[in-house]
Amino acid sequence: MLYFARWKITLIVLVILVGAITTLPNFLSPATLRAMPDWLPKSRIVLGLDLQGGAYLLYEVDRADYIQKRLKTLEGDIRQTLRDEPRIGYTGLGVQGNGTQVRIRDLTRLDEARTRLSALTNPLVTNVFGGQAVDEFEMTVADDGLVRFSYTEQGLSQRISSIVQQSIEVIRLRLDEFGTTEPSIQRQGEDRILVEAPGEGDPQRLKELVGQTAQLTFHMVDQSMSAEQAMQSRPPVGTVVMYSAEDPPFPYLLEEAPLLSGEDLIDAQVAFDQQSNEPVVNFRFNTSGARTFSVVTQRNVGRPFAIVLDQEVISAPVIREPITGGSGQISGSFTVESANDLAVLLRAGALPAKLTVVEERSIGPGLGQDSVDAGRIASIIGAALVIGFMVLAYGRFGVIADLALATNIILIFGALTFLQATLTLPGIAGIVLTIGMAVDANVLIFERIREEARAGRSAISAIDAGYSRALGTILDANITTLIAALILFQLGSGPIRGFAVTLAIGIFTTVFSAFTVSRLLVALWVRWKRPSHLPI
Repeated sequence: MLYFARWKITLIVLVILVGAITTLPNFLSPATLRAMPDWLPKSRIVLGLDLQGGAYLLYEVDRADYIQKRLKTLEGDIRQTLRDEPRIGYTGLGVQGNGTQVRIRDLTRLDEARTRLSALTNPLVTNVFGGQAVDEFEMTVADDGLVRFSYTEQGLSQRISSIVQQSIEVIRLRLDEFGTTEPSIQRQGEDRILVEAPGEGDPQRLKELVGQTAQLTFHMVDQSMSAEQAMQSRPPVGTVVMYSAEDPPFPYLLEEAPLLSGEDLIDAQVAFDQQSNEPVVNFRFNTSGARTFSVVTQRNVGRPFAIVLDQEVISAPVIREPITGGSGQISGSFTVESANDLAVLLRAGALPAKLTVVEERSIGPGLGQDSVDAGRIASIIGAALVIGFMVLAYGRFGVIADLALATNIILIFGALTFLQATLTLPGIAGIVLTIGMAVDANVLIFERIREEARAGRSAISAIDAGYSRALGTILDANITTLIAALILFQLGSGPIRGFAVTLAIGIFTTVFSAFTVSRLLVALWVRWKRPSHLPI
C-alpha cells in the first residue's frame, strides 16, 4: 500500500496541478486574466443569485387566456370540418363560456356530424411509453342538434404540463440569446416557472424578454374600408381591427387569417437600413415559408402587408415588388436594444401561452457580497480549527492531513470552476461541511495505525495495515453521503441543488486527497526517514 510507481506519482501530481491552475483565475483580477496567454484557463466560478445579486421572476401560465385561445382555434377546426365535402349545414358556431358549441341544422345528419367531429376531441398520450390516451375535450351531442366541446380535467392538466415544458425550453433559448450567465429555469408546481438570472443588471428588460409571448403573424391589410369605418359600423366578415405599437396607437383593418406565422422563420438578425441608418430586423423564412411569401407578394403588389407581434402591428410596409428570396425586413421606431430584443424573440420562437408574473424580486449585489464575506469568514474559521486540531492530535501526521485538506479545497474549487457549476450560499455551507468531513478519513486511518502499532507491528507495517484496513470504512461512509447528495439534487431545487453539487464534488475530492494524496505524502516521508517508531 505504501509503494507508488512513478506513473502513479506523476498522475497524482498532474491532477493536483490541473486543479490548482483551474482554481487560480478565481483569485486574479480581470485585468490580470486578460493579460494571461489564451491557452491558460480563464473561467471563474459562477456565483448564484444569492451571492452576486440579480433577477428573480416567478411566472404562472395564464390558464384563462390559453383556454379562450384554444377554444377559438377549436372553433376554426369545427368550421373547417363541417365545410368539408359533403358539407353539413350548421349555425350558432362560437365560444360560449368554457366551451365551443355549434348547432347542426339537419338532424338527419347528426350522426354523420358526430362521427366527423369526434376526431376533434384530440386524444393526448400521457407518457412516452404510450398507455391510455386522455381526451383533451369532451364532446356532448343533444337531440336538438347542439354539439358542445368542453375541456376535460385530465386533458387540461396534460395540456398545461406540456405548455410549461415548452415554455421552459423557449425561455432557455431566449436567455441564451440574451447572454445571461448561467440562468436557472425550473418548474414550480403544476403551472409555474421560476427564472433566476444571477448578475442581471436590468431586471425590467429581462422580464419583458422572458414574459412576452412573441407570437408573430403576417396579415394582408383589408382596403375595402378604413379601420375607423370598420369600428363605427361592423368589420367585414373575416377581418379584425388591430392597433399599432406606436403612441398614440394607429388602427389597421386586417384579414383575420394569417398568411404566415413566426414558425416559418429560421433566422432573425439586427441590421441597419442603408438609407435611414436606423436599426431594423432582417428575417429569413424556411423553404415552405419562402414559397408562400413569394406567392403572396406576387399577387399583392401595391397592397400593404402587416407584420403583427402579439396582436400589435409593428410594421405595415407596402409590397413594392415580388419578394422571391425568402427574406424580409421589419422596420419601425427601433433602438439598437429593442431591435436586438425583437431578433432574440423571433429566433427563440413564441411561447405557447401567456405567462403572468406572480412574484418579482431584484436582489442587489450588496447582499450577495455580505453573503460571500460571511461564507469566507466561516470557511477560514472552520479550516483553522480543523488544521489546529489535527496538528495537536496527530503531530507530524496531522501536518500531512492538513496538506491533504489544502489539496482537497483546491480540487473542489477547481472542479466547480471547470464544470461552471453555480456556487450558492448553501453551496458554501457544503464546502465548509466538506472541510470538517475531509479529515474524518484521516482520523480513521491514523487511529487504525495507532491500534496496529499498539498491537506490536513495526512502523511501516502499522502504516500499511492502517491504510488498507480503513479503506472499506472510508468508502462506506462516503458512498452513503453521496447517495444522500444525489437524492437532494434529484428532488431538490435551487439552493438545495447547489448544496448537493458541492457536497458530491467534495466527497470525490475528499476520498482522493485523504486516501491517495495523504498516503503518498506518508510514503514519501517513510522512504525519507525510515522511522523505527511512529510520531503519532
